[in-house]
Amino acid sequence: MKTKLSFQISKATTAKRSKASEDPLWVRFLLITIALGFLAAFLILPLTIVFKEAFQNGVRAYFNAIRDPMALSAIRLTLLTAAIAVPLNLIFGVAAAWAIGYFKFSGRNLLTTLIDLPFTISPVVSGLIFVLLFGRRGWLGPFLDEHGIKIIFAVPGIVIATLFVTFPFVARELIPLMQSKGTEEEEAARVLGAGGWRTFWKITLPNIKWGLLYGVTLCSARAIGEFGAVSVVSGHIRGATNTVPLHVEILYNEYNLSAAFAVASLLALLAIVTLIFKSLFGRKISIVRTTSSIAVDEKGIL
Repeated sequence: MKTKLSFQISKATTAKRSKASEDPLWVRFLLITIALGFLAAFLILPLTIVFKEAFQNGVRAYFNAIRDPMALSAIRLTLLTAAIAVPLNLIFGVAAAWAIGYFKFSGRNLLTTLIDLPFTISPVVSGLIFVLLFGRRGWLGPFLDEHGIKIIFAVPGIVIATLFVTFPFVARELIPLMQSKGTEEEEAARVLGAGGWRTFWKITLPNIKWGLLYGVTLCSARAIGEFGAVSVVSGHIRGATNTVPLHVEILYNEYNLSAAFAVASLLALLAIVTLIFKSLFGRKISIVRTTSSIAVDEKGIL
């Protein structure tokens, strides 16, 4: 029965592809040209300009701009922020996806909606929210001042703002993946005597690893490249609260274009690496979801 079903799915897919290939040649050529044109205009050309301007004054000037103490401080702070935010978002993403994908409870739809909240709020507004909450004149400002705790215009504020704008990425990749996989394998493991942690490490984690890596990749890229929310809560203190994007802005405003593009090239390299991993992990996720969909269809037919 499974072989017959797989043959039918393969035959239907082949038929769709054959039908698509019957479109006029000019239609296919036009669509491909439009796609490549947008790709060249909005991806290849900007990246080319960034690297061209970065090396305009030579290789030595390029590395001098990156080795500048202020640039190194911004790089260290950016990596520190990502090193804190990404693991915390990883834990939250797995827990939220597990709860939404495997359990039914009141408030489940509300939790799903709240996870999408950072996608709908401007990063600048997100930063202002934390200023109103933790700032000196904010709701918790007097309490924090009294206990000598500084959040706004300090590293904790940058980490909190980054956490807020990046926490949906891991959860949003894992929720549909866990929902499509179902709970049969976990239930079978429990019946056989496996504990919760053993079930997670041996059953759940291997099933979601590609979605997990995909979400972590996107989360890391956003954490490193975040500008709006971090700009509001950082105070732009050189050598203390400037991340790489903020340092690029300061260099650009000072008309130090060569150094600005040199540091910006690091973010451009990150974007390229992110695209590569995104493509790799996305392909793996598509295979997993297709397999899960076929398994569900087989259960329905059988």
